[in-house]
Amino acid sequence: MKTIAYGVANATSPVARMMIERRDTQPNDVAIDILYCGICHSDIHQARNEWGGHSLYPMVPGHEIVGRVSQVGEAVTQFKVGQLVGVGCMVDACRHCEACAAGEEQYCNDSVFTYNAKDPKHGGLTFGGYAERITVDAQFVLNVPEHLDTQAVAPLLCAGITLYSPLKHWQVQAGQKVGIIGLGGLGHMGIKLAAAMGAHVVMITTSTSKAADAQRLGASEVLISTDVEAMAKHASSFDLIIDTIPVAHDLNPYIGLLKRDKTIVLVGPLDPVQVHGGNLITQRKQVAGSLIGGIAETQEMLDFCGKHNIVSDVEVIQANAINEAYTRMLKNDVKYRFVIDIASLKAQP
Repeated sequence: MKTIAYGVANATSPVARMMIERRDTQPNDVAIDILYCGICHSDIHQARNEWGGHSLYPMVPGHEIVGRVSQVGEAVTQFKVGQLVGVGCMVDACRHCEACAAGEEQYCNDSVFTYNAKDPKHGGLTFGGYAERITVDAQFVLNVPEHLDTQAVAPLLCAGITLYSPLKHWQVQAGQKVGIIGLGGLGHMGIKLAAAMGAHVVMITTSTSKAADAQRLGASEVLISTDVEAMAKHASSFDLIIDTIPVAHDLNPYIGLLKRDKTIVLVGPLDPVQVHGGNLITQRKQVAGSLIGGIAETQEMLDFCGKHNIVSDVEVIQANAINEAYTRMLKNDVKYRFVIDIASLKAQP
């Protein structure tokens, strides 16, 4: 099926209107008319081929997708036409490896990403949510609570689950002290989710200007990491720290904030980070990493957000503003996630 989309032809071309082909609905498929799609920073990295030369073109980014079901395959019973649904970072996996059996498809070596991946079952490339519609295997489609602000739900499918998964895995409990490093698309979701779990949330940042907004989002305190005296007061007091900073940096000051046997989890850094072994050994501390969540956990996150009325803080844009949004994201000029109004695709030349 011919579909209007916005994507890139190569690593240097701007995001522009293009036509792509979506497959016809198969027995186990759900066809979705997309309403909104969030813009993740990884969209820029992939579009510009900044992750080791693995980008595939043409590329239609977008893995924070919310829309309504337009058609279901004959074998699909869990979704119906008109239902509000979401699609996140994956559209398939092998379904039989140890990770898949544990409900952690995100760690399957053969997981199929929503865009910039070869589709082993249907051929060709996967194309993401900067498009009018998408067809996805029902096992990778998610129920979205109808009462939430639909346009602000979209980033939950990546930013939301990226922070929810480590909070759940490290079993955050009410009253625990949780630090979130970095106030951006990921960090602002970490504050909201941890606060809803009952944690004492501390926003850790280098910028004093972010203090008021962090507290508006639910942080109990703001810790300025360049303030040596303040850092010393918080030493050995955190139950968990989640690091969302997306560039190389020194972890050692943050490791000093952890209690004995506690963990700092990396969800942002893909570049090298600096760690002094002695800071881990002397108090049996851990540095760990976390990706997104599996399908079951992502649904759990959406249900949790529905219960606590949690969505992302978003700026909704038209399709012809995607390139400008990319430029602004590189300058950290967004609070806190851009979301494309997909209805604008049809209106753009």
